[in-house]
Amino acid sequence: MAIQLGRRYISEKAGVQVLCTKQGDGTLYADEEELAVQQPRALPSSD
Repeated sequence: MAIQLGRRYISEKAGVQVLCTKQGDGTLYADEEELAVQQPRALPSSD
């Protein structure tokens, strides 16, 4: 899996959140667990 620039990666087990500032090949790990891409939050409408 390629690391994506500007994406947040999280690990529930380790309790960490990482913001990627440089893209590349590879996989991010924390406490021997692969970090998952955090899904974007829904923003409230600005009506």
